Amino acid sequence: MSATACLQLKDVERVYDDGHPIHALRPTDLDIFAGDYVTITGASGSGKSTLLNILGLLDRPTAGSYQFGGIDIAAAGEKVRGAVRGQKFGFVFQSYHLVLRRSALENVELGMLYGPHRARRRRDVAAEALERIGLSHRMHADPRQMSGGERQRIAIARAIATRPSVLFCDEPTGNLDSQNTANVLDVLQELHRDGLTVVVVTHDAHVASVGTRRLSVTDGRVREEQR
Repeated sequence: MSATACLQLKDVERVYDDGHPIHALRPTDLDIFAGDYVTITGASGSGKSTLLNILGLLDRPTAGSYQFGGIDIAAAGEKVRGAVRGQKFGFVFQSYHLVLRRSALENVELGMLYGPHRARRRRDVAAEALERIGLSHRMHADPRQMSGGERQRIAIARAIATRPSVLFCDEPTGNLDSQNTANVLDVLQELHRDGLTVVVVTHDAHVASVGTRRLSVTDGRVREEQR
């Protein structure tokens, strides 16, 4: 593992002001290295999703520095942030955000519409992503005919089709039973073994235990747990 952090927060905080300040994330220093598998736990409203949203450039910090690739992207313009978000980061959410009446293959292709690939290449890349997560035999199926675990694996395929540097997952097993949870975790672990940096927010202790590093968030304060 490189000694240089892949994602680096310094004194990052997020304050919402709805008549009175709410400290969703208190001043935080955090280094995430290439090849890490980081899980983030905490009670509802603790700030764990705020942390993920800042890391994934879905929100801006109120203060502090966020370095990625030698750029302070906390202060960067939206064009730069959008390029990093679209080209370097992949996202998986609790609700799969699939387009019904579109096949698994078409759903994965949709995630690449604004990328550099032409239509035929998009289809090939989408097929490769589905094969990588073990769903090549279901590529032409309608998501409505699939289990929750299969739908989430399609969402993962869509996220990795652009070959991101970091995969962010927000409660990726929150809607799944134990068997489908195990299947999704197997996919995430395999992607991590292949070198992908993975960051997962979860309320599930078992899902959190899979990571190589574990963070907990309490009242906006981030603490690294000893393994």
